[in-house]
Amino acid sequence: MQAVIAEHTGARGLVRLRAVLPLIDGGAESPQETWTRLVLIDAGLPKPQTQIRVFDDYGDFVARIDLGYEQLRVGVEYDGPQHWTDPAQRARDIERSTALLDLGWTIIRVTSELLWYRRGTFVGRVDAAMRAAGWRP
Repeated sequence: MQAVIAEHTGARGLVRLRAVLPLIDGGAESPQETWTRLVLIDAGLPKPQTQIRVFDDYGDFVARIDLGYEQLRVGVEYDGPQHWTDPAQRARDIERSTALLDLGWTIIRVTSELLWYRRGTFVGRVDAAMRAAGWRP
């Protein structure tokens, strides 16, 4: 991308492109995950990792967390409607959440309603979990 910028000096939009380049992350699996990540960055929190793979003490795969802070064991999961309306998905989520809790993870679950109407509440929850895990700004 830097090469494209260099080849097109003076083109419209280059200032904006340079500003957003550091925000690009190919790990997001949905627009909602990207939106969630950008809300955290915009609030001044560190850039979260995406698609964090978690294994138990025996090396068995437990979960892949949408985004979060692996060293702090703080994860963020975006839950679309199927996480609440599909009984099978809900059962899997409960088991997964329990397994992550057993491994010392704090998981903040977020919905579109929370991001749209109570963004400060969401950011506050992530910030509090990070601080409880030892993070200092």
